Amino acid sequence: MPAIVTDQFRILNASNFVENVTNGSNSYYVFIGLANPLTPSANSNLFGRNWEWNTGGTPSPVDNFSESYHTGDTILYGKRITADNIRRVIRKVSWSPNTKYDFYRDDVSYDNKTKNTNVSNLYASNYYVINKEFKVYICISNGATGDQENGNISADEPNFTDLEPSKAGGSGDGYLWKYLFTVSPADIIKFDSTEYITVPNNWGTSIDPSIRSVRENADSTVNSNQIKNVYIENTGTGYGPFEGRECDILGDGSGAKARVDASNNKITSVVVSAGGKGYTYGIVDLGTTGASGVTEAAKLVPIIPPSRGHGFDIYTELGTDKVLIYARFDDSTKDFPTDTKFAQVGILKNPTVADSNNIFTEGQFSALNAIKLDDTTNGNITGTLTIGEKITQLREDGKTAEAYVASYDTDTHVIKYFRDRSLNYTTTQDQTDYPGLANKGQFFDFESVKSDGTSAANKIVGENGFDGPVYSAFTGITTTSKDGTKVVNLGTTFNQGLSKSEINKGSGDLIYLDNRPLIARNPRQKEDVKIILEF
Repeated sequence: MPAIVTDQFRILNASNFVENVTNGSNSYYVFIGLANPLTPSANSNLFGRNWEWNTGGTPSPVDNFSESYHTGDTILYGKRITADNIRRVIRKVSWSPNTKYDFYRDDVSYDNKTKNTNVSNLYASNYYVINKEFKVYICISNGATGDQENGNISADEPNFTDLEPSKAGGSGDGYLWKYLFTVSPADIIKFDSTEYITVPNNWGTSIDPSIRSVRENADSTVNSNQIKNVYIENTGTGYGPFEGRECDILGDGSGAKARVDASNNKITSVVVSAGGKGYTYGIVDLGTTGASGVTEAAKLVPIIPPSRGHGFDIYTELGTDKVLIYARFDDSTKDFPTDTKFAQVGILKNPTVADSNNIFTEGQFSALNAIKLDDTTNGNITGTLTIGEKITQLREDGKTAEAYVASYDTDTHVIKYFRDRSLNYTTTQDQTDYPGLANKGQFFDFESVKSDGTSAANKIVGENGFDGPVYSAFTGITTTSKDGTKVVNLGTTFNQGLSKSEINKGSGDLIYLDNRPLIARNPRQKEDVKIILEF
């Protein structure tokens, strides 16, 4: 049995997602992760990532539970998505001169494609534009008739904020444009792109004067102003001459009227004089079809706007089935270290607070564990660390703690690290038994002191000559910079020189994942992340 998933279902899903993100009942985070997609050494097979991640083609994400768990292990940090950082978006159609645009029609289909873009879906056609001042307009009429189906070339750029459809200039190009909204400066800064137009949030409830005036003017249940255009599909023969004949628009609504002109035996102009309300279809009653002079009946098609009128529900009118999410990661906090590398960007819903079942709700999180090294004595720390390098510590019980370096701050001597299953698997990246599995097959935590509570734990050791002791006397969230001139907030709380991830590893729902070529951060670099979700 034939069936479709409608555009309105997709638009509803996009709206529901925005509502779910912004209503405060859930916590959504944009995260950055996977600092080690490349194979640094033969002993670090990195969960099977032994191909050229950058040059050989970045692999597509895999959607299964195993990969989701692994992604959770390699998340570095995240930033909460707020109402200020999420918008519905539509394709960007910029107005340009000498271009033919489609006009809004309610009956576009496979059998009735748009004339200029030749598509069977209204939302895929160019029936709206954005001008150079970021004002957005819908095309009510392009001057098309059944005799000239493609309409005219647009000569005048619309640049007005009138509530009723208007001509854009004096060229007589036949276009009528309806102003909808202006993209705000804040949205331009965060969301502007070459591909998409940002649509305001909360259109139906916004008290912004410019939005409210457009919305309320469009509400035909209040002002009986629904229909704006009648398309002359067939001019007929044998009509007129007459000018300004007012005709009723019949159908399932009420109150709509049109003024009709005829000359040279055909209909030449139809102008809506009263928009009415409640229409889902309409028929213009010319009152002359049965007259002896009419040899071919005219076909005049009232164009029914979405909802109650043009501008009342712009999400339906413009087809907002895409959502754009924005996040900025800079150097303003130690939660976002600038010496990291990353190869994944994603969205995580409702991670939980570390060692708790409570949903994490803060504005940002660090998913990295950390070690503060003791630099109180000159020469305590030797060598250098490389991002992605493996660090180890021989524990008191003879087990070895291992991890990968995500960041090393030489000013505060804090190592941030993560661990994934590549530390446990063999080079074949599977669960095959191998010698030493009892020690290598699971994670062991780093130690700051031995079991007597006073003896120092063994040093943290790198792969290339680095070593340094854990600063077991350090507890807290702030420290002093190396030169002693400022207090540094470390972002997470340390206990005896060790700090945990702020979220439980693997918690929350992974709802989006994007693999990227490896990106190396630096102190002068800010990451502006923009994610498009299409429903």
